[in-house]
Amino acid sequence: MAQYAIPKESVVYMVKSMTGYGRYEDVASPRKISVEIKSVNHKFFEFSCRVPRTMGFLEERLKAAVQARVARGKIDLFLGVEADAQTPAQVTVNHPLAAGYMQALGELAQTYGVSVVISAEQLARLPDVLSVQKPPEDEEALWAQVSPAVDRALDAFIAMRLREGEKLRADVQSRLDVIRDAVAQIEAQSPQTVAAYRARLEEKMKELLGSAAVDEQRLLTETALFADRIAVDEETVRLRSHLDQMEHLLQGDEPVGRKLDFLLQEANREINTIGSKSQSTPIARVVVDVKAELEKIREQIQNLE
Repeated sequence: MAQYAIPKESVVYMVKSMTGYGRYEDVASPRKISVEIKSVNHKFFEFSCRVPRTMGFLEERLKAAVQARVARGKIDLFLGVEADAQTPAQVTVNHPLAAGYMQALGELAQTYGVSVVISAEQLARLPDVLSVQKPPEDEEALWAQVSPAVDRALDAFIAMRLREGEKLRADVQSRLDVIRDAVAQIEAQSPQTVAAYRARLEEKMKELLGSAAVDEQRLLTETALFADRIAVDEETVRLRSHLDQMEHLLQGDEPVGRKLDFLLQEANREINTIGSKSQSTPIARVVVDVKAELEKIREQIQNLE
C-alpha cells in the first residue's frame, strides 16, 4: 500500500502532554463525517484506527496525517462516514436462496400440518436474500472530504495536549526551582561541615596531647584530606547544569519527554553521590528532599511527549 508522507518541515512541536482528546463532526460535506482522536502515554508512537469496513484504504493516510503532528503516545482514531445518499446503489435478489427458503418452509408446513403465510417483505428480511451493491469509493475524492475533518479534530486534540502540557511544565519548573534552592543549601553547608570537622579534630588533639602544642601542620593536612573526601562541588556544578538543561528543554519547541528522562537519571546520579559523600546531617536531609522532588518530576515527565 502506498505511503502518504507529509514533509517534516510542516511539523511544529511544543511541550505537550501525551494525554489528549479531540473530536470534530462535519455535517456540511455531501455526507456526514465524524473524527474522534484520543491518546494515552506510550514510550513510542503507536497508532490504531477504526474506519468503515469498505474504507480501509484510508488507514495509511490517517496515520501519516496524525504522525506529522504527533511525536509520541498511543493514539486511537475513530472515523465515521455516513453513506452518500446520492451514490446509486444496486439491490439484487438472491433468487436461488429465496427459493430454498420457500421450499424449506413448505416442508415444515407439510411435516407439521401448519400453514405457511409469508409476504415478500418477510422473505426479504431473511439473511442474504437481498444484497446492496455500490460502486467502489473514489479514494482521492473521499480523502478530500475526510482530510479537513481530520485536521480539525487534530487541532482540538493538540490544543488539549498543549493545555495539559503547560500544567505539567509549570509543575516541573516549580520543582526545578525548589531543587536549585536545595543545591544552594548544600553548597552553603559544605564549608561549615569542614569547619566543624576541623574544630572537633583540634579539640580531640588537645585532649590527647594535654599541655603539648597542637601540630598545626598536621591539623591542616587532616582537615584538607577530609575536605577533599567530602567535596561535592563537582557534583553540584553538574547537577545545576542538568537542571539548566531541563529548564531549557521545557522552554523549547520540540518533544522533550525522552531527553528529560535521561537528564533526570543524570541528576539522580549526582544527588546520590552527594548523599554518599555527605558527613552532615543537614545535608543528608536536603539530599532526601531533592530525591523526593526528582521522583515527582519523573512521574510528571512520563506524561510529556
